[in-house]
Amino acid sequence: MSTQGEDGLTRRQVILGGAASVAAIGGAVAVSQSKPDAGGDRTKLASSTRMPVVFLPHGGGPWPWVELGFDKQGDADLRAYLESLSALPKTAPKAVLVVSAHWEQPVPTVMTAAQPPMLYDYYGFPPESYEIQWPAPGAPQLATRVQELLRAAGIASATDAQRGFDHGTFVPLKLVYPDAHIPTLQLSLKAGLDPAEHLAIGRALAPLRDEGVFIVGSGMSYHNMRGFRDPRARPVAEVFDKWLREAATLPASERAAKLTAWATAPEARAAHPREEHLLPLMVIVGAAGEDAGTVAYNATYAGLRLSAYHYG
Repeated sequence: MSTQGEDGLTRRQVILGGAASVAAIGGAVAVSQSKPDAGGDRTKLASSTRMPVVFLPHGGGPWPWVELGFDKQGDADLRAYLESLSALPKTAPKAVLVVSAHWEQPVPTVMTAAQPPMLYDYYGFPPESYEIQWPAPGAPQLATRVQELLRAAGIASATDAQRGFDHGTFVPLKLVYPDAHIPTLQLSLKAGLDPAEHLAIGRALAPLRDEGVFIVGSGMSYHNMRGFRDPRARPVAEVFDKWLREAATLPASERAAKLTAWATAPEARAAHPREEHLLPLMVIVGAAGEDAGTVAYNATYAGLRLSAYHYG
């Protein structure tokens, strides 16, 4: 996906301006069929092993490894948050499923490569930006499972055997899992960016949480390229982020309704002229089910308020 915004600004101009059944591990990993003890609670058993779901901000371009001239404290805070995520699941995930803001297709599409290449979907950065490696194995059998679940929910899907890890995946996950040892699969957004459709996609994929799959939505809670480095954008980001924090942590039925109508929120279109960086949150909220949401990260990055959300 191009990094040039509707207003003609490239990501480089903005950032640099002024300065699982899952089998993804190489063999079949069966979903547990064990029964709870007599008198036990099946729901409690499931919740004890259920993976959380996370919406995170992935920052700007290859920021952790290239000096972009942002405030160092903002970089440090975001980096510390991302590095902490490996400890979030109670047990090590069998695979990671990433919904990246940087991939849109006519229908939800999954990568099927066993060894996905790197996709440096940013432009104009220093040469070292195009040498970053994160050689995680793919998860083709998980891709099959994702398609099964989507089909059961009446949602058409497709596959892509050539797609590589874009920076919405490799930038945050290189910090979360620097050893690149966990099979990882990307799922695209659906063209049209309908929030209700993405909530439905998340609901369809919720069973993966009980199959050892860590579902991650990678985007930004604020994404207006003109706003970065512009002090006038700070109150806009604050107002929208306050609304989003309240909406994303409401009880399940209320938050789904609020997020479906996100464009009516205060400063919504000023914060997201185009909503591709917000839509991964809808998938995560759909997959969260009835789980309560928490604001796991809330800080400024390049002077603008960003937040991350955990469920489960």
